[in-house]
Formats: sequence, structure tokens, C-alpha cells
Amino acid sequence: MSKQKQAELRKSVAPFANTDNKKSIKQLLNSITPFFLLWFLAYQSLSISIWLTLGLAVVAAGFLVRIFIIFHDCAHMSFFTNNKANRFFGTMTGILTHFPFDKWKREHAIHHATSGNLDKRGTGDIWVMTVDEYRKSSFWRRVSYRFYRHPIIMFGLGPFFLLLIVNRKNRKEAERKERWNTYLINASIAAVYAVLIVTVGWQSFLVIQLPILFVSTSIGIWLFYVQHQFEDSYFENEDEWDYVKAAVDGSSYYKLPRWLQWITGSIGFHHVHHLSPKIPNYHLEKAHESTPPLHRVTTLTFISSLKSIRFRLYDEANKSFVGFNDGKGLGKTTTSKEKLNHRTGFTEK
Repeated sequence: MSKQKQAELRKSVAPFANTDNKKSIKQLLNSITPFFLLWFLAYQSLSISIWLTLGLAVVAAGFLVRIFIIFHDCAHMSFFTNNKANRFFGTMTGILTHFPFDKWKREHAIHHATSGNLDKRGTGDIWVMTVDEYRKSSFWRRVSYRFYRHPIIMFGLGPFFLLLIVNRKNRKEAERKERWNTYLINASIAAVYAVLIVTVGWQSFLVIQLPILFVSTSIGIWLFYVQHQFEDSYFENEDEWDYVKAAVDGSSYYKLPRWLQWITGSIGFHHVHHLSPKIPNYHLEKAHESTPPLHRVTTLTFISSLKSIRFRLYDEANKSFVGFNDGKGLGKTTTSKEKLNHRTGFTEK
């Protein structure tokens, strides 16, 4: 793609980077109100059946994912036209989702500025090693990486590690505003928890709140994972890296059923979001539909996305993700037949 075509592509989606405060307020109401209602109903249902309670908690978790998308847009300063409103509601939704607004805002901005850049990995990203790096790593580093990339760890223990440890502390170099925002959110979470435990009892609180947090955060990690960890995702070294290519070729279009698209705030149009982070979530689909070149990006369905679970390493020689056991020839150019087998999932794992 030439520089001129890249500029035209970015220009074609620019009109959609237009915040509509009425739509934003409506989204706040149809996301947060049902979440609180479902939490209350989950508590009331404890006298009927714990399975009904857990079912309502799972539905509430879906709305918490939607609330996180609001938090995410606020971090991009794209949800409201007023930056103070973005900061206020970003912090409030940060309390609900348990994410520190200023800290995450900074890390996520770095993620957007470096996504797909092999020389600038490590901030706001899922840990990715290349085949060559893995080969040269020590035994314990390989073990650590395998542990980190295992689905049970990433999607099972990962949510607890993220919510209880990573999100609760500041980096050493954090500026005062970022540091105090994290303190404010931590203190607010503690205060809300204290009130709820006194009101409903600690057993009822845990039965409702833990499933909500676990399911919603697992979904969030999965969405972030699958939208950058697909087979032919874009990765280049600094001297070859390009922002538009990283956005269009390194982010997937996750085509979900309409109800899932709604609950996930249209974040499946991830290629559009990376191309223009200022587009609010409720305009992403329109931007995609109105821009024909974007229709050719990698499209994943829920079923096809499950294949991404086996991707562990990035093979620079073949510009694709591979599994740990995709053969001893990792890092060597494959034949066209081998490439076809790999893309259709017939390679032995």
C-alpha cells in the first residue's frame, strides 16, 4: 500500500471520529443501569437458586464488558466532546471495571503507537516471542513463556492476576496525577466492597461479584488476544514498521452475532479502531461499511477465532503465528503446500 493510499484510507474514516454526546449518554444508561439491576436481581435470586444467581452474574458480566468499552473510549478521549467528562466517566467506569484510568490510558496509548512493532513490544501488549527469540532463550525463560501463553493461565488465572495485582499498583516512574488516580480507584473499590459486604454479607457478595469479574475480564483478555494474535498478523521491525499497515493488517475484524457485537461495544471492528482511535465505538461499524478497502482485512468468526488459541510464537521468516510444536523447521521458509496446510489447520500440533 502506497503512502498516498494510506493517507486516503485514514482520510476516508476521519469523518467518523465525531463524538455524539447524546449517543454517549444513551450508552451509559443502557449499559450501567442494566448492570446494577442484574446485580440486584442476582442477590435477590439467591433465595431461589444459586444457579439462577450465577446465570444472572454471567449476563451482568456481559454488561461489564460493555462498560469497559465506555472506559476504553474515555481513555481515548473519544466518548464525550469534553475531556473533563471523559476523565470523570473514565474514572467512574474504572471503578466498576477495576481498571486504573490514567495508568491504563497511558499504556494503551503506547500499545496503539507500537502495535506490531517487534522492537517496541512490552507495554500494553500480550507477551509475544519470535521463533528465533524462543530458540535462543534460556530454559527457564521458555518455561515462563509457555506458562504465560497456556490458555488456562491466560484466560483462567490471568483475570485474577490482572485485577488483583497489575491494576492495583503504579509503575515506579508514574507521575503524580497517574499515581493518585490509581489510589482513588483502589480506595473507591474498597469502599464499595465494604458497603456491599455489610449490606448483603460477604458470602453473597463473593458468589455474585467473583463470577462477574472473572467472566468479564476473561472475555476482555480473549478479545484483546484474538484481535492481534491471528495467523498472518502484521509484525515488523522498527525500520520497516508502518502505522497504517499495523492497524489494517495487524488487527482483525471479529465478526460476531449482532447481540455479541452490541454487548462488546463493536470492538470487533478493531482494524477501524486502530486506524483511527478517536472514532467512538458506536461509529465503528459505519466507518467499516463506508470504507470498501477495509472490507478486505482479516475477518474472524467466533468458530474460526478458536484456532488462534494454538498460536504461541511469531515466525518472522514466514510472517505468521505458529504453535510450539509446528515442526522442527520453525523459522525456515515453508513450501507453498506446507503453507496451505498450516493455514487450513492440518499441521500437526
